[in-house]
Amino acid sequence: MTGVGVKLSAWHPPTLTAAARRLQLTTKRRPRQRKPQEQEEEVDIDLEAPETEKAALAIQNQFRRFQKKKKQ
Repeated sequence: MTGVGVKLSAWHPPTLTAAARRLQLTTKRRPRQRKPQEQEEEVDIDLEAPETEKAALAIQNQFRRFQKKKKQ
């Protein structure tokens, strides 16, 4: 419906108030302190072992059930 007499104006972002500007200027930003990275524990898993294959199949089955339940 055009020509109904409704005038659309362009959107303009809101401006900061004087108090917000003062707060923005006086607030100091601290640099983030990074946590020291922990050394990774080296794990030696035999990927050919039958127990590993059974565990992988069990995890995959649980995931499939979860996905199936999620769809319902």
